[in-house]
Amino acid sequence: MRRMISFLRKDQRGSVAVEFALIGPLLIGMLMGVLQIGVGMQNYNALRGISADVARYSVINYQTANRLTVGQLQDYANGVAVTAPYGLVRDRFTATITPAATQRVIGATEYTITLDYDVPTMLSVIGIGEIPLSYSRPIFVIEAS
Repeated sequence: MRRMISFLRKDQRGSVAVEFALIGPLLIGMLMGVLQIGVGMQNYNALRGISADVARYSVINYQTANRLTVGQLQDYANGVAVTAPYGLVRDRFTATITPAATQRVIGATEYTITLDYDVPTMLSVIGIGEIPLSYSRPIFVIEAS
């Protein structure tokens, strides 16, 4: 019996598998967390890009004397969000454009664009749900004279 215990004490076969079983889930969870942060950052940058595209679109239309409604701007934002290069999921994206309560620049119309997106998660196995993102910025348009 002593020889058997001494043999088992010196035998290190399988120790790597035990160590991986202890450390592996933590490493995989950290890797998935880093990937999730990367996806979130990409989606946040997409919201910033979409807002810039909508601002550019509204300014160009106002300069050509084409007054767009808030609904048209929101439809344009929804259309841009789901196409390349952004590729966001339509059901998770919301664009809200509102005229500012007080106009800060004389001769210009100010709108506020707010974009909301729920980032899909790959961490639901550890209890982390969708991550809500929001981006807001003003748009100033001057009508063509």
